[in-house]
Amino acid sequence: MAWRRGLAWLVVALLVLLAGVARADGVELRGIEVGRNDDGLVIGFSAAFELPRSVEDALMKGVPLHFVAEASTWRSRWYWRDQRIARQSRTWRLAYQPLTRRYRVTFGSLNQQYESLGDALAAIQRVSRWKIADGSQLERGERHYIELAFRLDTTQLPRPFQIGIGGQAEWNLSAESTVVIEDPT
Repeated sequence: MAWRRGLAWLVVALLVLLAGVARADGVELRGIEVGRNDDGLVIGFSAAFELPRSVEDALMKGVPLHFVAEASTWRSRWYWRDQRIARQSRTWRLAYQPLTRRYRVTFGSLNQQYESLGDALAAIQRVSRWKIADGSQLERGERHYIELAFRLDTTQLPRPFQIGIGGQAEWNLSAESTVVIEDPT
């Protein structure tokens, strides 16, 4: 009987260890800071991740990668479903230029070239002072919260890649977090 209990604890410990290893391969949102300025509600965060080998190989072969950050601001309501008051998204495009051996990060109409993959990823991983809601949208004295998501957008990959990566966990780079704002004033 005691050996069964010991075996059960060993299995639980092994599952916890394996869950930690799987989580280490994904994205971790760090340093989430929410504040207000003259424009409204702003957020800053960093997304810590490394590209898995297969994703990096695809990038080196000329396949551009798209990363998306989405922030939804909600107002809590006790009598009905919570009300979304704002929704914003940002998209970065990361591409490798084989002729110049440089990485290009495109954000909106802005382009920046980098010498190394680490420098290019650092430009994508850090977000600061991103306006996600107008100040007038937040009601004084109400409870608000933000749902933040960051992910590798595989829907923007070329169609053969979308079919080929189905079921491969290493292409699932994503993280979500919820931040509560008690008093937006």
